[in-house]
Order: sequence, then structure tokens, then C-alpha cells
Amino acid sequence: MALLKRELYRQVKGPEITHADRCTLVFDTDTKSLYVEREVAHLEATIGGTVDYQTATMDIADYLKQGGQTAGHRELWRLLRTLFDGRSDPASED
Repeated sequence: MALLKRELYRQVKGPEITHADRCTLVFDTDTKSLYVEREVAHLEATIGGTVDYQTATMDIADYLKQGGQTAGHRELWRLLRTLFDGRSDPASED
């Protein structure tokens, strides 16, 4: 399975308690599906190095409907605009 990925957003906070949050646009070339993957990692260095790591996937519409306007949302909107801006619809050119 080949996955094509483009990072939309990354945020890391630390140093005593490190929290990392990353969103990636993913295209699965086998299933021909396009979705957003969110990875969240939480490391507490003061409690013996406890790590909590979660990954979730969601379709693009659900990601864009989430509350707030993050840097990941803005980057995805920018990518979508570059796909559609200035390009005519080939179906309408008969």
C-alpha cells in the first residue's frame, strides 16, 4: 500500500510536558481514498517518560467542519484553492 502524504499542520509544546499535534493530508493509492490523518502525542518527562500516542483519520469535509480555524485548516483551504482557481471545467468545454 502506497500512501502519499502532505503535512498540513504541526505544533509541538514543551519541554517538561511535551505535546505534539500533527495533521496530514493522505492519499491512499491502493484504495484511491483521500483523507486527513491526525496524530497526537503526549510525553510527560517528569513521570518516568509516560507517552500517550493517538492517531485518527477523518474525511476532508469532517476535518473542515471541526470548530476553530487552525493552521491546518488554512493550509488545506489553500491547497484546495490552488486545485480549482483559474482552471475551467473540462466538462463545460464542449
